Amino acid sequence: MTPDAPGRDCDLCPRLVEYRLANRAAHGDWHNAPVPSFGRVDAPVLVVGLAPGVRGANRTGRPFTGDFAGMLLYTTLLKFGLASGAYGASPDDGLTLTGCRVTNAVRCVPPGNLPVPAEINACNAFLTGEIAAMPNLRAVLALGGVAHKAVLRARGLRASHVPFRHGALHDLPDGLLLADSYHVSRLNTNTGRLTTAMFEAVVADIVARTR
Repeated sequence: MTPDAPGRDCDLCPRLVEYRLANRAAHGDWHNAPVPSFGRVDAPVLVVGLAPGVRGANRTGRPFTGDFAGMLLYTTLLKFGLASGAYGASPDDGLTLTGCRVTNAVRCVPPGNLPVPAEINACNAFLTGEIAAMPNLRAVLALGGVAHKAVLRARGLRASHVPFRHGALHDLPDGLLLADSYHVSRLNTNTGRLTTAMFEAVVADIVARTR
């Protein structure tokens, strides 16, 4: 089953449409459209980020590709056997996801790399469909509090019942494992809020629970 995805000219969020058109005018050779998910639909793990970065996935068309955040994410996935090849910050680098799939809570790049609640809610139907289309899904890795809440909403759960905490593993009522990590952003890693060791520990826990 292939999950539904927003079309190239999705018009659900007026602010994001305006920003998309501005980026198309300024950078005609960029992707500048909703960014599709990356990886196998039959994978047991889904990684959910916040939204595409303007010079990252919005430029390259692949989640977490072309900016700093992808370095830590994909290097870690490679280390733990969830990917093969090498991350070269380009969609033609040959990187393959073998044990996971990567998506975002919001598929279009937002101004300032920060979506507003209405945009997160409008895009949640696509995340709901993404999860439903993965027949072997056992765990979701939420990168940050927004992604955490988006996953819960997609599963029909209240965020207040399952608080976000880095390193936490939540067994949801439907049997899905929800793992929390701070986002792999440059800000978090530069400030030491998230270290490589901290992120690797979360991924190691997921691998241990899904293999």
